[in-house]
Amino acid sequence: MTHQAQSIFSQSSRSANLIVRHLIILASVFTALIFIFAWHISVGAKSLPLESVFDALFNYQGSTMNHVIVRDLRMPRALIATLVGASLGVAGALMQGVSRNPLAEPSLLGLMAGASFAVVIAIDTLHVTDIFWLPWVAAVGALVAALIVWLIAQLAPGGLNSLNLILAGSAVTAFLTAIVAVVLILNQETFEQLRVWLSGSLSGHRINELKVTAPLLLVALMFALYLSSRVTLLAMGEDVARGLGLATGWLKVQVLICVVVLTACSVALVGPLGFVGLVVPHVVRLFVGVDYRWVVPYSALVGACYLLLVDIIARLVLSPEEISTGIVTAIFGAPLFVYLVRERAR
Repeated sequence: MTHQAQSIFSQSSRSANLIVRHLIILASVFTALIFIFAWHISVGAKSLPLESVFDALFNYQGSTMNHVIVRDLRMPRALIATLVGASLGVAGALMQGVSRNPLAEPSLLGLMAGASFAVVIAIDTLHVTDIFWLPWVAAVGALVAALIVWLIAQLAPGGLNSLNLILAGSAVTAFLTAIVAVVLILNQETFEQLRVWLSGSLSGHRINELKVTAPLLLVALMFALYLSSRVTLLAMGEDVARGLGLATGWLKVQVLICVVVLTACSVALVGPLGFVGLVVPHVVRLFVGVDYRWVVPYSALVGACYLLLVDIIARLVLSPEEISTGIVTAIFGAPLFVYLVRERAR
């Protein structure tokens, strides 16, 4: 065997071993997700043993009160936390990969503020409350906000760079948040209807709310996996990506559509949950590196685990009362954001 053949064989062997290792780790994280999911369901005003939770999931009996609590009250909340955590984790990973900006995240670049603004205006002025329409309304708001942020950053001195994107996103977020506050002050009924939702809450949801959003989120997550290999090339730099034959402009449009769908459906379900898309990809890249073929699936699983754990904390820290999950994500995410800004400034 020639030296070149040995080198090729050795590289192929290392690549195969790496794939096997990642698949084993992903299976382990998925197993952890199952147990965290069950733990999440067991937590509440009435604590349930895990045996009762698994019994309700796999041997449901409508005459048993614990089974009704699990299937009708706690299962929807856990499913929504899983889907939203996975969606926001993947959205943040895609944004950071495409923009090559470690601070990129839906809430920091105005997408969540745009989605929330659109939903509030639609409910307050058009009286749209049907869950079928809210994801589409939120998607339009998120897309318009993203385009405004991009335009402001493009026209600012220095052009479209990381700092201008963050500043433009912060300005648009502050402006839209102020308008939402005015609308809520002027309409007490809308305020009472949306005050919990605007803080980012997972409580009070029913399984029928997933009938519209769950298929959209699952399709967007599959699409993100499809795009992941090309995002890896783009993360190396646009010149490198173009040299390898990648249509970078079209890829950015595809990623934007994917991120808007993931963000809009998440906001329509639980309101604006900040910093999830910032925290999760950073944790993942510490262990996985910058290959987005693996960053995306890891971000989905870790994001789901993260939001389930955060929601458990939100329900237990002031038990029997609970605080909004969005407040807890901000408590964890804000210090990390400050740390990342300081590191980037250095």
